[in-house]
Amino acid sequence: MLDLFLAELKRSWILLSRYATETMGGIIATTFVFYGLFLSSRYIAGPGIALGDRLDSVIVGYILWTLMLFIMGDVAGGLQDEARTGTLEQMFLTPYGAARVFVIRAIGSLSIQLTLNIVIVVAIMLITGSQLAFPPILVPPFITALLGAYGLAFTVGSLTLVFKQVRQVQSILQFGLLLLLAAPTETWTGSLRLVGWLMPIAPAAGLLRDVMARGLELDGVRMAIASLNGLFYFTGGVLLFGWAERLTKRQGRLGGY
Repeated sequence: MLDLFLAELKRSWILLSRYATETMGGIIATTFVFYGLFLSSRYIAGPGIALGDRLDSVIVGYILWTLMLFIMGDVAGGLQDEARTGTLEQMFLTPYGAARVFVIRAIGSLSIQLTLNIVIVVAIMLITGSQLAFPPILVPPFITALLGAYGLAFTVGSLTLVFKQVRQVQSILQFGLLLLLAAPTETWTGSLRLVGWLMPIAPAAGLLRDVMARGLELDGVRMAIASLNGLFYFTGGVLLFGWAERLTKRQGRLGGY
């Protein structure tokens, strides 16, 4: 497993270095898109309105959203690229198994993407004057958010295996995730609170906003709910991916495009 991880990490680094211009363009575009939204909101609210920790909460949701988009694109987009180049069957003939290869690939790519996201966070904090906190206790909710994101990514990847082209589904899911991660589900009450707990990534996103934007301590009960949420979506996504793999092989459409 270690040799597979090192190979995928090397692959991710080669792609990053070969297309460094596109990487820098992505960082600049992501930063300035948020800055444009920030200026628009300040104009609508008026110069005398203090955004307070709401700005920090929005930044947390936005950065988390960009990371989720990368994760989904890395799995589902990678499958579509493999299908276009005719190497998809080779991925499923490896002794490691396709699901394990894509999980390790995602982890290798994530280690590089996290560095890029840190650059984006610092740039946004500098241009907006935000004061986000980065205590060690944000690690557990961040891991549960990643589990939910990979669960969604493998769900979309299973659709890619079966239907080959699912870009419109990805687009709908991307905007749905933006609304989901921007909504303060942690402040919902009554029956809406239960809905927030069941939504993918939402419990972990609420905890990250509390810790990074509001400076609150980690709530043990909500952390347990977020962990169950992440494990549920990750397990469901991997199982669905395995089912789609078996179905596609049985129908003889694995290498088709």
